[in-house]
Amino acid sequence: MLVAMKETSGSGYRLISALFLRLLGVIYLIAFLSITPQVEGLSGSQGILPIAEKLAWLETRHGFERYFELPTVFWLNASDAALTGAALAGCLASLLIIFSRLSRPALVANFVLYLSLYHANRIFLNFQWDGLLLEAGFLAIFLTPQSRTIILLFRWLLFRLRFMSGISKLSLHDPSWSGLTALNYYFEVQPLPTPLAWYAHHLPEWLLRFGTAATLVVEILVPFMMFLPRRWRFAAAWITILWQVLIMLTSNHNWINLLTITLCLFLFDDRAVQRVLPARFTRTLLRQNRGTLHYKSSRKTAAGVLAGFILVTSSVQMWELVTLQRSSGLAGTLVDFAETYRVVSKYHVFPTMKTERIELEISGSLDGREWKTYAFRYKPGDIYARPRVVLPFQPRLDWQMWFVTLNRYQMPWFHAFLQSLLDNSPTVTALLASNPFPDQAPRYIRVDAYRYRFSSAAQRAETGQWWQREALGPFAPLPWLERRGPPGR
Repeated sequence: MLVAMKETSGSGYRLISALFLRLLGVIYLIAFLSITPQVEGLSGSQGILPIAEKLAWLETRHGFERYFELPTVFWLNASDAALTGAALAGCLASLLIIFSRLSRPALVANFVLYLSLYHANRIFLNFQWDGLLLEAGFLAIFLTPQSRTIILLFRWLLFRLRFMSGISKLSLHDPSWSGLTALNYYFEVQPLPTPLAWYAHHLPEWLLRFGTAATLVVEILVPFMMFLPRRWRFAAAWITILWQVLIMLTSNHNWINLLTITLCLFLFDDRAVQRVLPARFTRTLLRQNRGTLHYKSSRKTAAGVLAGFILVTSSVQMWELVTLQRSSGLAGTLVDFAETYRVVSKYHVFPTMKTERIELEISGSLDGREWKTYAFRYKPGDIYARPRVVLPFQPRLDWQMWFVTLNRYQMPWFHAFLQSLLDNSPTVTALLASNPFPDQAPRYIRVDAYRYRFSSAAQRAETGQWWQREALGPFAPLPWLERRGPPGR
């Protein structure tokens, strides 16, 4: 009893580890709950990019290696029920982690299930927060308060997330970051702004420039404090947490800010956390996690091997990010393996900044004369509609639409999405706010581009508009589609 009390009240990581696992379970639950109602519309049999079709195509062109090139449980069954079942199973495993029941097997299950959903929905789940969740979830499988190696790897993960995001802003030579004007645009052009983003956009320019410079300092210099003595680590944690809270107030970036804050736990220790948590809660937390926080000492070797792999691979990734060169040979193979299984990821949040917001409006018609507009759930459309607060939920389709005007590689999925609207696919139209053709599929689809800007304070006071928009004409790559024959795949 005295030994246990001494360990608990000291500067160890027993309480930190227990608390982190619970919070990770909450974030896993958020991620799985977010994808559950969307997965059939994204990759189901009538979805935008059916995973069953992709797997069938790979099966005809690759041998046994296909299972390693695309690691997913959906090789066994890629039906709609399997997709939804995997997401629901992830929710159940997340609850087991939260309530400290079979936590280690549940952590393994969640990693496998989320990695499978990632590969099944690669276009729509290929975001840095998905990689961050998988990397943190993988490390959590090996977490024990006795393993300082794993705890240091969590700090290394947080360091890389912050430092790589900062240094990429300079290595890519974006003029808005080097010229300290990034925040002049960010609040207006980000994928899904919150209502407070409108107010932040109208802050004085000197304050926006100061915020841009402060962001570079927080992302490039502060991370080095994470490896300094105790009080320096605490300062790095609180600065990072403050920055994440400010981002959450103005941006719908789902759970990445929550996960970043959760990773900051490893910059503290039990003694620090006990000062702010109720004693009854800490006793309950430790008691419930007693069976999940210990590993045999023989596994120290495995932790050392894992640390070596992560340090080498992540160092190569940082070199690639700074030099903008792709590694070859063994280094390239390590990076490819790590990124396939998402155990080590690259992080570069907003390395370049758009300077204008281009939104696409999609309309359908039965006769080519009368057009009806498809309304999205969350992305800007109606200029009088107040921006929504949707975090920690991520509407994958709304987010992906933001990239269509930026990258020609988005065209294949976007074309498939428009074809799904011509087919009047019920799982795809369910991803939208409304379907203007509930009874009969449209014969024609057109896409128009608009430039959106936040309204001025005077304009909003007079008209109630949150946005003003300017018509740019048809979206050139795919301005018009016509259905040939009856709807259906």
